[in-house]
Amino acid sequence: MTVQEPPGAAYRLAPPPAWRPRVDAAPLLPDPEPFRVLGTDAAADTDPELLRALYRQLVLGRRYNAQAMALTKQGRLAVYPSSTGQEACEVAAALALEERDWLFPSYRDTLAAVARGLDPVQALTLLRGDWHTGYDPYEHRVAPLSTPLATQLPHAVGLAHAARLQGDDVVALAMVGDGGTSEGDFHEALNFAAVWRAPVVFLVQNNGFAISVPLAKQTAAPSLAHKAVGYGMPGRLVDGNDAPAVHQVISDAVARARGGGGPTLIEAVTYRMDAHTNADDATRYRASAEVEAWRAHDPVLLLERELTGRGLLDEEGRRAAAEAAETMAARLRERMNADPVLDPMDLFAHVYAEPTPQLREQAAGLRAELEAEREATHDPAHGPERTGADTGGGAGAPGGMEGRR
Repeated sequence: MTVQEPPGAAYRLAPPPAWRPRVDAAPLLPDPEPFRVLGTDAAADTDPELLRALYRQLVLGRRYNAQAMALTKQGRLAVYPSSTGQEACEVAAALALEERDWLFPSYRDTLAAVARGLDPVQALTLLRGDWHTGYDPYEHRVAPLSTPLATQLPHAVGLAHAARLQGDDVVALAMVGDGGTSEGDFHEALNFAAVWRAPVVFLVQNNGFAISVPLAKQTAAPSLAHKAVGYGMPGRLVDGNDAPAVHQVISDAVARARGGGGPTLIEAVTYRMDAHTNADDATRYRASAEVEAWRAHDPVLLLERELTGRGLLDEEGRRAAAEAAETMAARLRERMNADPVLDPMDLFAHVYAEPTPQLREQAAGLRAELEAEREATHDPAHGPERTGADTGGGAGAPGGMEGRR
């Protein structure tokens, strides 16, 4: 007898029918081992041009990460969360999407945004401490790089659901780290996405650590991909250092979402070779032997070995990829070494379409302080005030994104 049953009621041997599972759980379970392409028979069936494109982007990405880390040491970046070792996930995420789709990156996914076509300097603007997002999200359909953990996931679900309601053939790909799966936003996003059958794909880059916290201290689940079953969506497990494998799994999930099949949770098993950021000392919580063991599974070397063995990459091809990466790094250095022209009034631009009374008051207060400072220093070189903050700084306001591209 349950607490809801009156005295004398017949005892039920089973819960009421509403308890019954809504779907068969078996097809939603991930495979026992991560899906792989490199070193398997599936590699021979992969488009050679795709493999070459992945390789070129991997080489560019590795060099981009190294250059960005160097810029932090030179004081040109406030912080940089490197994705060295995770480049296969980043590149595959960008190349698996159509132009009309949206990418929702985390703070570590700068490389994915660049591979999707974002200006390399604009991708670093937020980490430089300049401007708001650094770029117009609508231009490349790349949402702002999200520093708060997992908050981009519900945003991705909302956009995907809205696009479907409007009849738009759009898929949202939301990227998050293993640490983000411990946030409430992760669970809320998966639940909404599954109930609404929203066309969204969740890519979890399991790089082993949430800053200094290993995965074993975050979850007791068999894998992060298994969490998908509890929300009623399929979970996929893939070798995150196998670029064509990640590309295939993401592409399959994107096609499923676009066809009305609903969301998919993908766990890409990879490793963060560098520290969490340049401000972190990874030697305090992981052994160097562990890092060295993962170097043998380097995504760049794995793909290079496959291409070389199949006769799809020669010395000239390697040199061309390396030279393109060096050219990119040189241009990035040159542009990042130029001091940005900062205007404190930018704080109030592009915050609201119609600025609030409080925002107008704050802008007026700052403007008065700046004018007083100029009068005190007698700075004749200072030009007239920009008007963008006076109107709330719409997209076309002076000093807006148009003047920063």
